[in-house]
Amino acid sequence: MTETNQVALPARMGVLGGGRMGAGIAHAFLIKGVDVLVVERDETSAQGARERVESAVEKSLARGLEGTLADYSAKLSVSTNYADFGDRELVIEAVPEIWDLKVSSLKAVEAALTPGAILASNTSSLSMSGLAENLERPADFLGLHFFNPVPASTLIEVVIAKETAPELVATARDWVAGLGKTAVVVNDAPGFASSRLGVAIALEAMRMVEEGVASAEDIDNAMVLGYKHPTGPLKTTDIVGLDVRLGIAEYLESTLGERFAPPQIMRDMVARGELGRKTGKGFYDWS
Repeated sequence: MTETNQVALPARMGVLGGGRMGAGIAHAFLIKGVDVLVVERDETSAQGARERVESAVEKSLARGLEGTLADYSAKLSVSTNYADFGDRELVIEAVPEIWDLKVSSLKAVEAALTPGAILASNTSSLSMSGLAENLERPADFLGLHFFNPVPASTLIEVVIAKETAPELVATARDWVAGLGKTAVVVNDAPGFASSRLGVAIALEAMRMVEEGVASAEDIDNAMVLGYKHPTGPLKTTDIVGLDVRLGIAEYLESTLGERFAPPQIMRDMVARGELGRKTGKGFYDWS
């Protein structure tokens, strides 16, 4: 295996949460030669996280990544113990977008870290400054918002809370470059830049479906063919999860006003369990 972390990546990093996003983040660092630890709530979830990361590595190997699965698996560990984060230089929290869960998780991780270690959140919309207020070392905290699917996405949103140490911005840019991705740096604001714009477009697309303006496929094709979006707003919503985007929209409505109010079609679909790709049905049939 050829290690490729010439650009200031941490030698040892951790991820809290090994779901789709957490596993994607772990994969991004792992294939660059970083020693990666994923912590999950129980042994079953931890092993599931390992399987997701290794599956992603296998796909990268099939596309030409140097090395073997055994090489990368040797640098991947999973655990159910927060204390194992104690030797990590960077830990990224990737738990669901639930405020109380984010706060309790970040506090637990911070308690396990040594002074000087960096703590980051993968939140897509929650207030970084609000989260930082719950921490003992807010200067060592920032947002690293990865995009789904992580292996294919070239963007990472670096979100700066008002408490974040200024020098951490340059460090974060180096990490993103080391991963072979591009950073956009934004100050803390509801929805940051990407979620705020992405959700605004998606909500309007949903209203258009609701009003019978056009089908989901035709609305998406208008954005893909007319504006060169790689994926239309409704298919993107299916990939992200309607429940996830509903939570973001409700948060943005509470902070930015009625223009982010979730349309009824979205609420009805979530109530029926039509959450998108993960349930097999959303605006598209994924079965």
